[in-house]
Amino acid sequence: MATKTKIKTMPYDPAEFLETEEAMAGYLAACMEDGDPALITDALGVIARAKGMTQLSRETGIAREALYRALSKKGNPAFSTVSKVFKALGYRLEARPV
Repeated sequence: MATKTKIKTMPYDPAEFLETEEAMAGYLAACMEDGDPALITDALGVIARAKGMTQLSRETGIAREALYRALSKKGNPAFSTVSKVFKALGYRLEARPV
């Protein structure tokens, strides 16, 4: 009888791999291309974790716990929150014709 080998898995967190501003901007751009608001919100949360949620909290004036909730996969942040997060992360929202 063969013994079963247990494989230990860990949750994947893309924030661990976003090490440069270019990588973060590319990740956000790809998520925005998709157009799914939940994916965009989650991408902002991933980038916020990569840069540091505490610093983002200070810059936006939004409690860290509230940012974690709002920028989670199930979060539904107000546009004012998204706008503050974009600005604090060094991004700007702009409209272009398609």
